[in-house]
Amino acid sequence: MNLSVVQACLTETDLVRIRRAADHVRGHDTDQVLAELLPGLTADERTDVARHLGYDHTAVLVFPASLDGLRDELRSAGLDPGPVTPSVVVRGRLARRYGAAVGDSPVGIVHVPVAGRTVEIFALPVPPGSPLEAVAADERAADHESHHAFVVTAPGRVIPAGLRTLLTERGGAVPDGGGYNNHENVTVLYFRTTAHRRFELRLPGRQEPLPDPTLALLGVMTGAWATQAVRTMAELGIADHLADHPALDATTLATRTGTDPDALRRLLRYLATLGLLTSSRDGTYHLTALGEPLCTGTEHSLHPLALLYGGPFYDSFAGLPYAVSTGQEAFAHRYGEHHFPYFAARPELSDLFHRSMAASAEMFTPVPDLVDFSGVRRVVDVGGGNGALLGRVLRAHAHLDGVLLERPEALAAARSELSDLTGRCTFTAGDFTDAVPSGGDVYLLSRVLHDWDDERCLTILRRCAEAMPQGSRLLIVERLLPGDTAAAWDLHMLCNVGGREREEAHYGRLLEETGFRQVACQELPLGASLLHAVRG
Repeated sequence: MNLSVVQACLTETDLVRIRRAADHVRGHDTDQVLAELLPGLTADERTDVARHLGYDHTAVLVFPASLDGLRDELRSAGLDPGPVTPSVVVRGRLARRYGAAVGDSPVGIVHVPVAGRTVEIFALPVPPGSPLEAVAADERAADHESHHAFVVTAPGRVIPAGLRTLLTERGGAVPDGGGYNNHENVTVLYFRTTAHRRFELRLPGRQEPLPDPTLALLGVMTGAWATQAVRTMAELGIADHLADHPALDATTLATRTGTDPDALRRLLRYLATLGLLTSSRDGTYHLTALGEPLCTGTEHSLHPLALLYGGPFYDSFAGLPYAVSTGQEAFAHRYGEHHFPYFAARPELSDLFHRSMAASAEMFTPVPDLVDFSGVRRVVDVGGGNGALLGRVLRAHAHLDGVLLERPEALAAARSELSDLTGRCTFTAGDFTDAVPSGGDVYLLSRVLHDWDDERCLTILRRCAEAMPQGSRLLIVERLLPGDTAAAWDLHMLCNVGGREREEAHYGRLLEETGFRQVACQELPLGASLLHAVRG
C-alpha cells in the first residue's frame, strides 16, 4: 500500500494517522489487541474472550478540507475506500464536546478494507482558515475518537452479557455509552480502558436498551440513600429476622421491628432493588446472599460497618468539599478532633469502631499460610487493634508467642479477642510513634500506615526498624492503588482519617528510606494485599 502521495484534501499528518491505523489492522490479531488494551486479562481469559468476538476494525478521525473528493484522495494514497456516509454518532459527540464551534458541519465515515479487516475513517471537513482548525488541533492531540472495535460473534444475550462483565471486572474497562446504529443494524457498546483508550463491542441487530447516562448518573448521585437504607436495615435487625424466619411479610416484620407497616414496606421494596432482599408474589420477603452479611453473630458480619458508615463517617462525608479544598480531614473539622480520640472518649462509638474493624478481618484469613513461620519464635503486632491478625497467626502456629502494642483503650477489646491466648500473648500499652517492642522475629503492621501521612509513616517504620534485628521480617497489610476498592478507601481516608491509600511502589520507597527491603507482595481478600519486607 502506497500512502506517500499527498493531495490537497488530506494533510500529511492525517495520512500518517491513517497509515498507522492500517499498519495496526494488518499487524495485530484479536488476542494481541486485547492484550494491548486490557493487560489485566490473563492469557486464558483472552483466549476465552476471543472465542466469542473478533478484532474488526480500527478507527481514526481526520480533517480534510472537504468531503468532496475524499474517496479520490484516498484512492490516490493507494487505498480502496467504500462510499462516504454520514456519521451521526461521531458528529453528536463532537457537538457535545465543542458546542457551537462544530455548528452544522457534517461528519463523514468511510470504510477502507485492509487485510480482511477495516480501517474506519471519520472525516470532519475543516476548510482553510476555519474556526474548526482549533477543533482539529485538539482532536489530533487528544485522539478522542480513535478506537479499536470487536464484533461479537455469539448470538443472544447471555454470552454478550458475560463478555461485558469479564471485560469490566477483570479487564478494568469502563462502560462509556453506546446505542443502536440503524445504518449498519448493529448495537455498539463503548468502553474506555484504564489508560484512557477507547474500544467498542459491536453486536448484531438491536439489542436490549442500554442504560440511560442521565439515569445512571442519578443512581450514582443517590448512593447516599442506599447507605442509609442499609444502615436502617441493620439497625432494625431485618437480616436477623429474615434469617430466622425466611419468609415474612411486611406487616409481620413491622410488628417484630416496631415500625410502621407502610413505611417499612417502602423500605423493603427499595432494599429489594439493591439486591439485599427478594419479594414473592405472596408478599413475603427473603434474604439474599448480598444481604446475609448484615446478620449479627456471624464471624465476618458487616452489621457494625453498616452502622459506622451510615453513622459518624456518613455525617463527616458531608465535609468532603472541605477536605478536597484544604487537604485536611473533614472529620476533625466537623467534630473538633481526630476520630481516634473522639471515639475513645465515647465508649459506644469506640466499641462500634473496634467491632467494625473486626468485621473486615476476613482479609487476614490466608496470612498464616502465606508466610513461613517455621523459624520464628516471637511475632510483634504493632497497632493491631483487637488483635484479629495476631490471633490468627498464633492459633495457626502453636510454637509462636505474640506481643500486641496498642493504645490502652484498644487493649480491652484485644484481651477479649485473644482470651484463649493469654499465656502466649503479651499486651503492651503504648504509642508506636514513640517506641516499638524489641525482640521479635516478625513484625506486623496491619491497616496502620494508611491512617497517616508519609512523614508519620516514616516515623512508624523507623521505630519498627530500631526494634528489629537485621534479617527480621515486616509484614504490612494494606489496600493498594490502583483499584476501585482502594480508590474508594483512599477518599475515605482523606475525609475521615487524614491518611491515604498508596501504590505498592510508594510503600516500597517508604520502606527503602527506613532501612527495609521489599521482597514480595501477595493479594488478600477484600481488596487487600500483603507486603513482605526484610530489615536490611
